[in-house]
Amino acid sequence: MNHDEIRIIGVDLAVHIGVPEEERATLQTLQADVILEMPIRFEDLQDDLASTIDYDAVTKRMRKLASERPRKLIETLAAEMAQCVLTEFGAQRVHIELRKRILPGVDHVAVRLLRSR
Repeated sequence: MNHDEIRIIGVDLAVHIGVPEEERATLQTLQADVILEMPIRFEDLQDDLASTIDYDAVTKRMRKLASERPRKLIETLAAEMAQCVLTEFGAQRVHIELRKRILPGVDHVAVRLLRSR
């Protein structure tokens, strides 16, 4: 199995999220790490952008997806992000970590998932 990957680390996502309605009313910035396992090895790309996953396009799509609608759970958004990357960008496998700064005295809470095609 191939393990070449593209890592997009610390993507800021503007989103309305939270269990209480008051929390969802305020735009928040979450941070995501998106790790894409490639379906082919880097040396097989032949230096051709069309043969790889465009990380700029992935980043823009993740931001658009996050802003499309309010959600209660960061778990929901992480799962939607993973499904999007697998179906729209052709990654073999995706790792998502989504971080939210919400609790006093805590740097962040995070969810992490791994999904494959």
